[in-house]
Amino acid sequence: MRTKLSTCGRKLRFGTAAEATAAAQRSGMDLRVYRCGRCRQFHLTSRTKGKWVSPRSRAGLG
Repeated sequence: MRTKLSTCGRKLRFGTAAEATAAAQRSGMDLRVYRCGRCRQFHLTSRTKGKWVSPRSRAGLG
């Protein structure tokens, strides 16, 4: 599903997946990195609906 333009505009943008991943880890929350179909940069989301998350990832091992 493509990110809404209004949603993209409100979110922080990261130039690389590595930068976004580092920010997600610093937050202390369970956040997922994704590439935005609007701006082609990376955002963070807490949503997992429709996204398969491996048990290793949930446990912080993958």
